[in-house]
Amino acid sequence: MFKSLSDCYVLSNGVKIPCIGFGTWQAPDGDVAAAAVKAAIQAGYRHIDTAAAYQNEESVGRAIKECGVPREELFITTKLNNPVRGYDNTIQAFNESMEKLGLDVLDLYLVHWPAPKWTRETWLDALCESWRAMEDLYKAGRIRSIGVSNFWPHHLDPMLSRVEIAPMVNQIHLCPGDHLEPVIRYTQYKNILIQAYSPLGHGEIFKNEQMQALAAKYGRSIAQLCIRWSLQLGYLPLPKSVTAARIEENGRVFDFEISAEDMAVISSLTGCCDTAHDPDNTAF
Repeated sequence: MFKSLSDCYVLSNGVKIPCIGFGTWQAPDGDVAAAAVKAAIQAGYRHIDTAAAYQNEESVGRAIKECGVPREELFITTKLNNPVRGYDNTIQAFNESMEKLGLDVLDLYLVHWPAPKWTRETWLDALCESWRAMEDLYKAGRIRSIGVSNFWPHHLDPMLSRVEIAPMVNQIHLCPGDHLEPVIRYTQYKNILIQAYSPLGHGEIFKNEQMQALAAKYGRSIAQLCIRWSLQLGYLPLPKSVTAARIEENGRVFDFEISAEDMAVISSLTGCCDTAHDPDNTAF
């Protein structure tokens, strides 16, 4: 099991990815997002996750430039925005993200959602054209790994039959109380690493009496239990915060282990986290 924030999973193409990432969704562009990323890096995080849709890539890039840690020690992820599909449009969008981030090489590029509302009838054709561009960027050495986000088996299965390079990552909404077993089983069967975004849910889990009791038992915060639960199940959690103390606390999960019995309790929880959006019925 991992011993620090810089310890890594190994993707299917051999690229190492730090076992916990720092999420930046809802971190406002500007000083707030930049300060949060700097605090995360100072606390030992080496994996930073953003997206074009978050509208904070410039702030993340500024933090990367100013943090004092060599670029080669950091793992940076961003994502293709929903309005973008097609080969040329994807290349352009990637270049725009890279300019905002101030990077020459990206560590991981994800398709953010499988079936944007405007492509819903032809989502697979549109996806494959964008994926072909990502494959070419990968072959050219501009991206070290490529993947998807919010993909369920009925998206992955037809995609895999049409592409040359399989996704190395699937980033999904995953936390106690929202454990999409069919998605998890299929993704792992295909040797695709699962990243867990919103691993703490959106607040309800902190009110859960079972989690409160377990936090008291282990002398840990509920957030730490959620993150440790993800790690012990082989997921890569992406906790987010803009508060330095919480950022640091969320990274201190390597000096304890949740028992099998308590893991089962956490896995069986219901109604304590928001559930994932159905990717075929999103409004965007």
